[in-house]
Amino acid sequence: MKAISYRRYGGPEVLEFGELPDPKVGPDKVLVKVRAAAVNPVDWKCQAGYMDTVLDTVFPVIPGWDVSGVVVQPGVAVPEFAVGDEVMGYVREDVLCHGTFAEYVAAPVRTLARKPRDLGFEESAALPLVGLTAYQVLTRALRVREGDTLLVHAAAGGVGAMAVQIARHLGARVIGAVREAGTDRVRALGAEPVVYGDRLAARVRALAPGGVDAAFDTVGGQILKDSAHVLAPDGRLASIADGEVIGMGGQYVFVRPDAADLTALAELAEQGVLTVRVAKTYPLEEAADAQRANMEGGLQGKVVVTVG
Repeated sequence: MKAISYRRYGGPEVLEFGELPDPKVGPDKVLVKVRAAAVNPVDWKCQAGYMDTVLDTVFPVIPGWDVSGVVVQPGVAVPEFAVGDEVMGYVREDVLCHGTFAEYVAAPVRTLARKPRDLGFEESAALPLVGLTAYQVLTRALRVREGDTLLVHAAAGGVGAMAVQIARHLGARVIGAVREAGTDRVRALGAEPVVYGDRLAARVRALAPGGVDAAFDTVGGQILKDSAHVLAPDGRLASIADGEVIGMGGQYVFVRPDAADLTALAELAEQGVLTVRVAKTYPLEEAADAQRANMEGGLQGKVVVTVG
């Protein structure tokens, strides 16, 4: 099969396009013909070696964890899917080796759900990691409920935009911290924008004088500290960017594959609750350029690699 891979740690320059063996389909796996795979910051961070102390690496590594495609072969212990089913997945395993930037991926069944009917393959590939992250933080770590006031950071970004939409569906009022260029996007999603810069905490307090019930940090550092300062007395705090949140009485969250959560996201998309914005697409052989676009940032939407 044709695939993107790297044989040593590094930046986009280490990515190679070429032939690799087709993946084997274990009993609990599903062979998926990849139609699209989204780029996420964790992809190039793993590629740079930042996760070397956490995940074993078997070179050559095919990058990518987000995927959408069509089932070619379910494993012998997989009754959940049949040939021809359209699926999406967050295909993270405990070893860096077989990712989604390829013509085929053998995905553990626990990482997959059926693709939303009304989303294309590109939008469906862009949903799993950011959607699962937002969903798991809001429903488990922060326990957001109707009537809460929630502060979401980087609210025009991939995770932030998902968090705004899910929180609004849960009945929360959302304050979205954002760069100036993202204010219209955040407002359109149903949040009240506040712009980053000096006295951010004061601007949040002006909108929520009693403090926010929950804060979702996606940035870390000073932003995390500011978030702690604008909490109501019993406010909840969670971060996906900075482990220091634990010392502040909050929770650090690392997203995990979960088929039930993915199915819930697909249902929200089919109900029109969630919209997914794709900013740029690249063919598989130009995955290095796709990765560079993701690293540069500033896009109000996902970068997606298309296959076939």
